[in-house]
Amino acid sequence: MAKTIFLFLIILASILTLIPSAHSQTEKKTVTLPSGEVVCDLAGEWNSLYEHYGPMQWVGDIKSALKITQQGNMFVGTSLIATPLQPPGTEKIRGELDKDGIKRVRYNRPDIDQWEDVKVEMSKNCDKIVFDDDKGVKGILERK
Repeated sequence: MAKTIFLFLIILASILTLIPSAHSQTEKKTVTLPSGEVVCDLAGEWNSLYEHYGPMQWVGDIKSALKITQQGNMFVGTSLIATPLQPPGTEKIRGELDKDGIKRVRYNRPDIDQWEDVKVEMSKNCDKIVFDDDKGVKGILERK
């Protein structure tokens, strides 16, 4: 009987130890702005994939990496790796956050050297961003 109770307590302690760490891995990173609004914290390094389709299909898919810096609800993503079209250090995306996620994103189109507004979606845990310019470029960003 004592062995059964001891085994039960060990299993219970193990489960209680693992639950908080599993929960923390799914929590989104956030920052609280001076206004009290809570937004995602996007700062850090991100893997990026640029899928080219339609008129841009000739470029092919490009894997890269970005470093996103954030001040308040504004963020900028700068390339860490050179691509065939741009050197490292190039600003690739700029955006604005709100309590519902991403309010606006602009993408630096290297083929025409112009900033474009894009359609954007972000995962609920703030670890994945997908954008599309509807002109041939789809970007997929995933937090490292």
